[in-house]
Amino acid sequence: MHIQEWLETIPAVSIYLLVGLVIGLESLGIPLPGEIVLVSSALLASQHGEIDPVILGLCAITGAIVGDSIGYAIGRRGGKPLLERLGRRFPKHFGPQQVALAERSFEKWGMWAVFFGRFVALLRIFAGPLAGVLRMPYWRFLIANVLGGILWAGGTTAVIYSVGIVAEPWLKRFSWLALGLAVLFGLAVTLVVRNRMKKAAAAVGTAEADIPAQQSAPATVGE
Repeated sequence: MHIQEWLETIPAVSIYLLVGLVIGLESLGIPLPGEIVLVSSALLASQHGEIDPVILGLCAITGAIVGDSIGYAIGRRGGKPLLERLGRRFPKHFGPQQVALAERSFEKWGMWAVFFGRFVALLRIFAGPLAGVLRMPYWRFLIANVLGGILWAGGTTAVIYSVGIVAEPWLKRFSWLALGLAVLFGLAVTLVVRNRMKKAAAAVGTAEADIPAQQSAPATVGE
């Protein structure tokens, strides 16, 4: 059964709780499909009047902010050993390469990594725990966490709901196609942003590697 078809079988209150819980656990550091659940629920809200998009968006925002905050507290208490344990349990998400990429992103962008990390699946999982591990000041983390949570969760809900309302006649006849296109669009945006962040992180790593080489290079005549 498709996720949207399954969501149609449960009450609206359960959908609100499910969205908040899944997004909260993902933000806490557990690899879950928070974005897919949110997109599917927002599309469903555009087709069923009993699902209030405002409440849905508020639940998503709350889950994102609370989950990230709990992840920050866990990361601050657990430190580097926490990442090592997560790496052994979830090697595809918390492996050495993923951790190194996330750390370089945080070192370069600081609190903006928390803010923009909302829009990238990998950093959305890392943001809270890693900010705690790296001892980012909590007030800076909180500002980025709240603003990022509102823009990502609230914005995604509003955009997908609006698209669903505008395309309602098509959704009734080709719901599977519309959902597929929406999901593909979301994945495409995520891949583009992730690719740019990887390139930026790689550039940072290259620059850092060049510094020791420049320092150890012999001075030329006339310097």
